[in-house]
Amino acid sequence: MLPFAKHRPIATRRRLHNLVSCLLVAGTIVLPSVVSHAAATKGPDTVADTAAAVMDSVVNISTSQTVAPSRSVPTPQLPPGSPFEEFFEEFFKRRQQQGDDGDDTPRRVSSLGSGFVIDAGGLIVTNNHVIADADEIYANFNDGSKLKAELVGRDTKIDIALLKVTPLPERPLKAVKFGDSDTLRVGDWVMAIGNPFGLGGTLTVGVISARNRDINSGPYDNFLQTDAAINRGNSGGPLFGMDGDVIGINTAIISPSGGSIGIGFAVPSNTALAVVNQLRQFGEMRRGWIGVRIQSVTDEIAESLSLGKPRGALVGGLTDDGPAAKGGIKPGDVIVKFDGKDVKDMRSLPIIVADTPVDKDVDVVVVRKGKEESLRLKVGKLEESDKPEPAALTKKEPADTTPKAPTTRLLGLELSEITTELRGKFKLKDDVKGVVVTSVEGSSQAATKGLKPGLVIVEVNQEAVSKPADIEKRVEALKKEGRRSALLMVSDADGQVQFTAIPIE
Repeated sequence: MLPFAKHRPIATRRRLHNLVSCLLVAGTIVLPSVVSHAAATKGPDTVADTAAAVMDSVVNISTSQTVAPSRSVPTPQLPPGSPFEEFFEEFFKRRQQQGDDGDDTPRRVSSLGSGFVIDAGGLIVTNNHVIADADEIYANFNDGSKLKAELVGRDTKIDIALLKVTPLPERPLKAVKFGDSDTLRVGDWVMAIGNPFGLGGTLTVGVISARNRDINSGPYDNFLQTDAAINRGNSGGPLFGMDGDVIGINTAIISPSGGSIGIGFAVPSNTALAVVNQLRQFGEMRRGWIGVRIQSVTDEIAESLSLGKPRGALVGGLTDDGPAAKGGIKPGDVIVKFDGKDVKDMRSLPIIVADTPVDKDVDVVVVRKGKEESLRLKVGKLEESDKPEPAALTKKEPADTTPKAPTTRLLGLELSEITTELRGKFKLKDDVKGVVVTSVEGSSQAATKGLKPGLVIVEVNQEAVSKPADIEKRVEALKKEGRRSALLMVSDADGQVQFTAIPIE
């Protein structure tokens, strides 16, 4: 709908009236071509039929667990030398040994959430945080029946759990199926259904507000955002498309009060389905792993590597004998395609790799020194101890107690060859080679980028350096080429490397 412009010249309004047929409603002009759009934004006339078809598949998940009694009784802080100090210490020590009320009996606590049936044989999906640490799990159905559930498997990183119940012969279960979340668009209508209190299913309607949201809850964040109301107890419930297929699992909300303020997040169905299939088959997650430490490709790094625009994931380091190292990937490579899928940014690579079957041979396209190269590697299995996040370059500056070595000032850095004294001062491993940073100007771009004394510059624009003069030559050559920044490969004392681009203009 177009608001009426009060100060539009009359002649202009007349021409507008002659050119198009307009509908005047309550002081608002609506163009005929906009009428259908405006009507569409009101949402579907009803979702009752779709809701009726799926409501019985949504269940309430109730759990209970035994919690040890709390015996912590804080002791008042008294002034030193107080005449009551000995008395209070003895009194509260005795209370802590006996418990607050002298009762050592463990307590039972309960929690509630939602879930949904994906197989009439008794498989139910919910969030892992709904059933975490539970001693007993029950599924309460819309018809009032209640079945004990057993845990099939869980995935803490995506926050999904798969449960199994044994259906009653006289009450067969009704299952729903997963849809394709990749087809969703921002603005598409969705239904959130939960059974938070065991009173029966509750339904809210909204739209997809955004896709691919990273809310910093884990390494594989890729949430759908919706304004459909998701409240306490709705965790683990399904987010339906208008065709009745599950396109997400309601998982989290942003709210200062605990109630919905129109910002809810759901795990996309395509992500969830891959997890459910593995839990169903193996009882655990078997994620792909290639053994790389990666970092984002910034505008400066993209310019330094002649990428055109930021894309892909920059390899900062490799796990020795890992799949990537065996496949020929090197630090400084930018992975732009993995197993036929475009790697749009750093965050997308761990998701793509994790979804790749273990032991699968895949093609990987990297940009190396400005040219694309195709490599092939076998995907390994991610263990819980493996961390896909890139290593940060942080190092505490040691005290300056050794004699100064000859240095060169460049790019806001004081640089030196690695001497025996400097290797000892900064505790550099023997295999760390390059030019060591001995000090950094506090107001320089190098300081802003996180460079600190003790870090070692190994390469400049993928050319190895061993003395400050090598860096000077590379910087001068880059200036002649019209480059605005220099890409530095920087190592810490243990040999962990990361890339950073420093302006040279």
